[in-house]
Amino acid sequence: MTAKQLQDGIVSGRLDGPRLAENFTDLHPPYDPHEALVAADRCYFCHDAPCMTACPTSIDIPLFIRQIATGTPEAAARTILEQNILGGMCARVCPTETLCEEVCVREAAEGKPVEIGRLQRHATDILMAKGKHPFARAEATGKKVAVVGAGPAGLSCAHRLAMLGHDVVIFEARPKPGGLNEYGIASYKSTNSFAEREVDWLLQIGGIEIRHDAALGGAISLDSLRADFDAVFLGMGLAGVNKLGLDGDEKAGVSAAVDFIADLRQADDLGALPIGRRVVVVGGGMTAIDAGVQAKLLGAEEVTIVYRRGQEAMAASRFEQDLAAQKGVRIIHNAAPVGVLGNGSLTGVTFAYTETQDGKLVTTDQTFTLPADQLFQAIGQTLQGAPEGLTVERGKIAVDAAGRTSVPGVWAGGDCALGGDDLTVTAVAEGRDAAMDIHASLTGAAG
Repeated sequence: MTAKQLQDGIVSGRLDGPRLAENFTDLHPPYDPHEALVAADRCYFCHDAPCMTACPTSIDIPLFIRQIATGTPEAAARTILEQNILGGMCARVCPTETLCEEVCVREAAEGKPVEIGRLQRHATDILMAKGKHPFARAEATGKKVAVVGAGPAGLSCAHRLAMLGHDVVIFEARPKPGGLNEYGIASYKSTNSFAEREVDWLLQIGGIEIRHDAALGGAISLDSLRADFDAVFLGMGLAGVNKLGLDGDEKAGVSAAVDFIADLRQADDLGALPIGRRVVVVGGGMTAIDAGVQAKLLGAEEVTIVYRRGQEAMAASRFEQDLAAQKGVRIIHNAAPVGVLGNGSLTGVTFAYTETQDGKLVTTDQTFTLPADQLFQAIGQTLQGAPEGLTVERGKIAVDAAGRTSVPGVWAGGDCALGGDDLTVTAVAEGRDAAMDIHASLTGAAG
């Protein structure tokens, strides 16, 4: 590869192997045993702890930290996993800085919270390393439940149902289970194939079968699932990707950020991944941050994230925004794309500054152009192929507080369902709670 090729266009091999390995090391390295004890000792073990209230899965945080402090991390892990069976992954990807750690008493008093996420990882990693599953199945109920989607919501629902004695079949469209945990988060947040290992560990409960290449509306239908199973849970996430809607957004070099992240997560050789010299990302959420940071880590010289509103409106947390800045990613606020430039291949993106007028966001006449050979769209995802009969509101499946849809015998949770905040931990909670309601319905205990 010539020096000219390395400078221009979307090419692979911008950085050598050792540099890439260093760039994609674990974002938050695990504690060693002594560090974990020191960190646990900072907890006040509050009564009516605000951290527990802030956790979407309601983990008893003071209890599991006390268990670590008293030298019983495996007991701590069980405390975590009873509420959140994907506690290992959530410890890695959950935005604790805006949830449990944000309301920590230490944070309020000192500006430095107890590192709850890293303590959670410490406990769950120790238990998983033993290769044993802490839960056992109840006596078989003879009931069969179909779960669509092997992402966080589907896996959480399936595990809880299996633990309660039901047989579960998960129908997954992709060749590997895990959903966003496997395909949709930054590689430096989940290293060493952790998502895959966590699923293998979860399946040790027994009673769960996964069938791949089985998409709803393709190989399977909701009607057939309702006919063949006693209940159905929909947790297939959001497969559609929003586009800019501008002339030229089909040019070579323009793609969805989620596809870039998925390709990176599944790559055996990071050096083989092509990346532009000047990369632009449009969006303000975690997907935009993950795409921008990883583009920089792959060797892009200039990476710019552009968001149409102000910094305070970004869905990505301040921690994630600061991480992007630390990695050399520029973030421009209050600007929206209005033009995609280039003859065949992308050469630049034109933006117009925005402002709020009468409560509405509008573009102004002031514009600027960013040179770019690669553009990632990270402006949200959409529900695809919702079966007839399901009520859809604001682009998602409408559900009640228990996860029940408008179709009898069908529940839904995670990103495809209305409500929540599109977080792994929230999806886990919704899958778990729907499983409990399905169990109550199937066993005649529903109120």
